[in-house]
Amino acid sequence: QVQLVESGGGSVQAGGSLRLSCAASDRTFSSYTMGWFRQAPGKEREFVAAISYSGRTTYYADSVKGRFTISRDNAKNTVYLQMNSLKPEDTAVYYCAASRLPHERNEYNYWGQGTQVTVSS
Repeated sequence: QVQLVESGGGSVQAGGSLRLSCAASDRTFSSYTMGWFRQAPGKEREFVAAISYSGRTTYYADSVKGRFTISRDNAKNTVYLQMNSLKPEDTAVYYCAASRLPHERNEYNYWGQGTQVTVSS
């Protein structure tokens, strides 16, 4: 069972950037689809971005397309989320998730503990 640990959250002003990291414990990391989700106070958790096991295919929510970039380094068992041009509405707890299935199946079984991102105006 893979364990996921996020890092890189923090507070930033609107227009700024942050880079989130998610380190996985499983040596079979390269076989997992990886995703980032977020949950703002009082709202349901929503999809942000995902990347295929090979890194060749990426997926983004419309709200972050063009501003966020997901990437992975299978040699380091780590997935990243580069967040640029941040907006106050990006404020949320960001979660890393892993799935043994393609992203289209939307079956993420493994989750990290989350990292807070706060964007001030």
